[in-house]
Amino acid sequence: MEHKLPDSRVKSMTKIRTRYAPSPTGKMHVGNLRTALYAYLIAKHEGGDFILRIEDTDQERFVEGATEIIYNTMRDTGLKHDEGPDIGGPVGPYVQSDRQKQGIYMEYAKKLIDKGEAYYCFCDQERLNSLKREVNGEEIMTYDKHCLHLSKEEVEANLKAGKPFVIRQNNPTEGKTTFHDEIYGDISVDNSELDDMVLIKSDGFPTYNFANVVDDHLQQITHVVRGNEYLSSSPKYNRLYDAFGWKVPVYVHCPLITNEEHKKLSKRCGHSSYEDLIEQGFVTEAVVNYVALLGWCPSDNREIFSLEELVEAFDYHHMNKSPAVFDMGKLRWMNGEYIKAMDFDKFYERALPYLKEAIHKDLDLKKIASQVKTRIEVFPEIKELIDFYEEVPEYDTQMYCHKKMKTTEETSLNLLKEVLPLLEAQNDYSNDALFEALVAFGKEHGYKTGYIMWPIRTALSGKQTTPAGATEILEILGKEESIKRIHAAIEKLEK
Repeated sequence: MEHKLPDSRVKSMTKIRTRYAPSPTGKMHVGNLRTALYAYLIAKHEGGDFILRIEDTDQERFVEGATEIIYNTMRDTGLKHDEGPDIGGPVGPYVQSDRQKQGIYMEYAKKLIDKGEAYYCFCDQERLNSLKREVNGEEIMTYDKHCLHLSKEEVEANLKAGKPFVIRQNNPTEGKTTFHDEIYGDISVDNSELDDMVLIKSDGFPTYNFANVVDDHLQQITHVVRGNEYLSSSPKYNRLYDAFGWKVPVYVHCPLITNEEHKKLSKRCGHSSYEDLIEQGFVTEAVVNYVALLGWCPSDNREIFSLEELVEAFDYHHMNKSPAVFDMGKLRWMNGEYIKAMDFDKFYERALPYLKEAIHKDLDLKKIASQVKTRIEVFPEIKELIDFYEEVPEYDTQMYCHKKMKTTEETSLNLLKEVLPLLEAQNDYSNDALFEALVAFGKEHGYKTGYIMWPIRTALSGKQTTPAGATEILEILGKEESIKRIHAAIEKLEK
């Protein structure tokens, strides 16, 4: 049976249709997220359709719960699909194992057999192993077309006897196959390099290579977006399209993503998956923004984009051929920009677990959150910035020496002793009132503001850098705790 789109669909086939077709094998790798994002942007930039298809033909690699990870990631990142397993559509089913149950792939494989473009292969593992050879230290197996030469009667007898088989593509051994990629241009491959790849495995399931060609055609996919590791397979795909007499889609192969050492992203480096990045305190919007720039450069070199702005600006013709470097420092900077621009209530909600991890005392966490909002790049940095509110860490009194503030350990001790009665007499511990009182104290004694604030801030925090100034810290800590810390600092300096 021929699988056709409903008439209403056929009429609008000039419409761009892209797909994201992940395998449910675990976390969402950064490269997969970029493929999904680019496919989404290409479709939406032209007002087209974006389809989600689950490719679960590799049953051995299937991971329980991985399909939910795909749905969750797509939802969190805003990559809303127009058709898919969860919402349906006119060209379903959208899960390959469901399509396999309908017999779609076997039907189309047999069509190729009838055309002489594919054949049954009954070779056992022992024979296949005998074809293996080593090339440049790598073991490869090139099939020798042995079963292509079986007579029709031999094939039918084997099938009748229930002999296990696979179905292989019949590729030519002479000449060249040329295909066009939008990023890499025309690429030619010697047909002698094209192995007769398996289309249908011995378990009756299609291979990824075969299933995605059949599905892309039947689901009217106009643009195929994938990583450049699939460039070498594209001639085989093209030969399948030609064998069926189908139109070849537009190919958009994305460049490789490497780490800072120009090596393939690995799980160890912490930036291989979307989930890893979110766990490390990155904001979804920043991750999406950054991933969009891994291989694509806007014409105006702009860097900060919302998803809507990316849809507007994205032109896949501006993608690069060369590998994209995943620079963690750059992502951290971008994430910091997103945090700065974030609505405070939203920020506070995200920051609260980190605040509570560092502070167990009854302090104004909202005020502390407002102090760190512009000073962090990722959320886990909060703890180290604010842990002094819980308790003053051990510190070296050398910290009181500051060239610019003209303070030494000795002057700091004297200053703290001088200012202590003022802080003890002060009842209003709001930031403004404290600042006013200390500035007035400075004018009275001929002290510059920094000369006063540096020793107080050091005494209260025991840190070189803090997210807040001396009077802001005094306000958060309150009178009792502040006085206690000043006393402890005086004792420390007197030793």
